[in-house]
Amino acid sequence: MKLGSLKEGGRDGTLVVVSRDLTHAVKASGIAPTLQAALDDWSNAAPRLNALSDELNAGSAAGAFALEMAALASPLPRAYEFVDGSAYLPHVERVRRARGAEVPASFYTDPLMYQATSAGFLGPRDPVVVVSEDYGIDLEAEVIVVTDDVPMAATSAQASEHIQLIGLINDVSLRALIPGELAKGFGFMQSKPRSALSPVLVTPDELGEAWQGDKLHLPMRTWLNDQWFGEAECGVDMQFSFAELVAHVAKTRPLTAGTIVGSGTIANQDTGKGASCLAEQRTVETLRDGQPSTPFLQFGDRLRIDITDAAGRSIFGAIEQQVEPLIR
Repeated sequence: MKLGSLKEGGRDGTLVVVSRDLTHAVKASGIAPTLQAALDDWSNAAPRLNALSDELNAGSAAGAFALEMAALASPLPRAYEFVDGSAYLPHVERVRRARGAEVPASFYTDPLMYQATSAGFLGPRDPVVVVSEDYGIDLEAEVIVVTDDVPMAATSAQASEHIQLIGLINDVSLRALIPGELAKGFGFMQSKPRSALSPVLVTPDELGEAWQGDKLHLPMRTWLNDQWFGEAECGVDMQFSFAELVAHVAKTRPLTAGTIVGSGTIANQDTGKGASCLAEQRTVETLRDGQPSTPFLQFGDRLRIDITDAAGRSIFGAIEQQVEPLIR
């Protein structure tokens, strides 16, 4: 099934079940008022939401309506926790090679992750608002999973059973602010503003054979100003599966239902498939030409992030955003 949230009903939106073709929806208020409420009681809510999804896709759901993507908030307008990884080592290897540094051996056996911004997510059509272009505005096209309650010290096999929803994220980064923050040795803060989630999150069964080994085996398609930018394969070169990432986070603490876990920027050894963030593209250019030629995002730039099935149909709905200045 596919789930989203309307921009109504308060900060956490109103939960809707969305049709497989993303054209219609039905409110699920009789089951759970919000997606977070559904996740809090997932074992009871999920079967009822699935039944409503079946009715909607069969054309028999009472109260179904035509869906406008602009009416959707983030499926989780705010989350208790968002932890992001860097599971695609080709990206890490290239970035470090470009600055003359080696990849620590531990990166190949222990996931690289950080605590990200979760107090609010942008809707899939909301603008990316930034104070200054000098901040080095970048997109990062990633896959995310959402869990139910995960017990502390869960194994990877156990963690796999707690992955309930899958989606996309534009994990916005302000690249010019990152070096100074990391130099302090205490992680990201100002350099990681709010990110945007895809219009809907889907259950693993919706993905069929594309979801194997707790990885999504489809290309991540990105466009900038209507021009193709990349289609890196999500299931290729992913060093750690989502089950391994979830287990890594849960090693010393339980995870609350609604926890979001990100893959990190999708990147392949084969750079001919393009990139999923501008920093990756600029690194490829630096290694090849000695300096980058692709600029970071400017005000007015438009981006699109999407994943489609074998028939070319969008699975999660596209993230479509424009970069805009903060008006004070």
